[in-house]
Amino acid sequence: MQLLKQANVPVKHISLKSTYLNRDVLVDIYVPLADQETRSTSLLLINDGQDLPKFQFDNMLADLYEGKEISPVLCVGIHCGHERRMEYGTASILDYKSRGAKAKAHQDFVFKELMPYINSIWQNGFIEKAYAGFSLGGLSAIDTVWNYPKEFSKAGVFSGSLWWRLKDLHDGYNENTDRIIHKLIREGEYKPGLKFYFTTGSLDEKMDRNNNGIIDSIDDTLGLIEELEKKGYNEDDIRYVNYEDGKHDVKTWGRAMPAFLKWGWGM
Repeated sequence: MQLLKQANVPVKHISLKSTYLNRDVLVDIYVPLADQETRSTSLLLINDGQDLPKFQFDNMLADLYEGKEISPVLCVGIHCGHERRMEYGTASILDYKSRGAKAKAHQDFVFKELMPYINSIWQNGFIEKAYAGFSLGGLSAIDTVWNYPKEFSKAGVFSGSLWWRLKDLHDGYNENTDRIIHKLIREGEYKPGLKFYFTTGSLDEKMDRNNNGIIDSIDDTLGLIEELEKKGYNEDDIRYVNYEDGKHDVKTWGRAMPAFLKWGWGM
């Protein structure tokens, strides 16, 4: 293991050889401050971990710890590969272009290669585990949390690619049946203990496929929240934040991150 850099929150940079993904996966591990390592710690996996240094995630964590705003969280940023649209997605269903073909392999990497490694270096265990991601990485995160509620208790979805669909818009697409993650939750069962955090930006995109005056990013998020509410989740389980000037970019997600961390692990 190689120390990537020494900040107030140490960041360890590792490379794991994945049999399932057939590539080396870069992973950044943000370690809680030294005086907190013996306290009860949570785990947060984050897809698209290569974006975290772009908004100085290590310094952000240090500020939150210094202000006693969050309890200890071991944060693990998983770098995406060059086949991002194949590795992220919904593991059980491909989209209409057969994207997400390696999403199951990505889940296998997380459970069978990454988690054993994390457990080997953090032997105190975790009081809870959460999974978050940006855009398509957010879709992958909530798909994993929904399908593995005994492993994860929280999902963070930043401008999630919740449009992921079974049919092209010009091939008989039906919004009520063809959005994949909506379908998975609609056809699933209520799973006690799960909590969900969603963010969007009013400038995420310009697409408005149903011409209702609401961009698809927001529409799809509100639609998924509605499906969760129908399952029995309520305002104590779901938090949604829209940033009026927010864009589909790293800067916006970095701005949204502290609120998510305080929602999940606030003191």
